[in-house]
Amino acid sequence: MAEKVEKKKAAKKPNAISRFVRETVGELRKVSWPTRAEAINLTIIVLIVMVATSIFLYTVDIMAARLLTLMVGM
Repeated sequence: MAEKVEKKKAAKKPNAISRFVRETVGELRKVSWPTRAEAINLTIIVLIVMVATSIFLYTVDIMAARLLTLMVGM
């Protein structure tokens, strides 16, 4: 009889994958999604910051290379 009770409990226990999917869907329903306009504006901001950072790092790299060349004396 104890075996039947254990089997029923094991059968009712949800699969780890199905539990993960159910919890993920529940969390995604709680998310405050941005509007299309907000998403576009934020994307533009990210692109501008990325370009500015790239230019800054390129400049620092060139200056460091020239300084190193002067120090080594090549």
